[in-house]
Amino acid sequence: MADRRAPLISALCYQDPRAAIAWLERAFGFELFMLIEDDGGALVHSEMRFGDAAVMIGAEWSDDHKSPRSIGGKNTQTVHIQVETDVNAHCERARAAGAEILMEPENQFYGARSYRCRDPEGHIWSVAQSVQEVSREDAEVASGLKITGWV
Repeated sequence: MADRRAPLISALCYQDPRAAIAWLERAFGFELFMLIEDDGGALVHSEMRFGDAAVMIGAEWSDDHKSPRSIGGKNTQTVHIQVETDVNAHCERARAAGAEILMEPENQFYGARSYRCRDPEGHIWSVAQSVQEVSREDAEVASGLKITGWV
């Protein structure tokens, strides 16, 4: 297989990775790219794509690799999705698929419109669409923060 992997891929653990794959297809429009099963039909590894980005979806496999559902809802990361168009419709699609919307779509000081949601096993996702070009100076004024490294 030719190496067509994204340069950075997050790996998420689920108690029920097959249900997670189906949910991610329904809620976010991800596409299953790779699915590896053992001789008994258990999911060993999977990858899903969203444009040029990818995410690995797998089962819990050690004490250090658990679904948030197994550890009281705790998260150590938020996975971000950047959409090209209509973040509001994306939010409604996720809501219809059962996402808990943690923050409704809202314009941000840095020029994006974004929302946050929690999937059925507790992973937190942020989704944004760029809606306005904003200079570093304008972002500092709007936020009251000092910003360095703005490109």
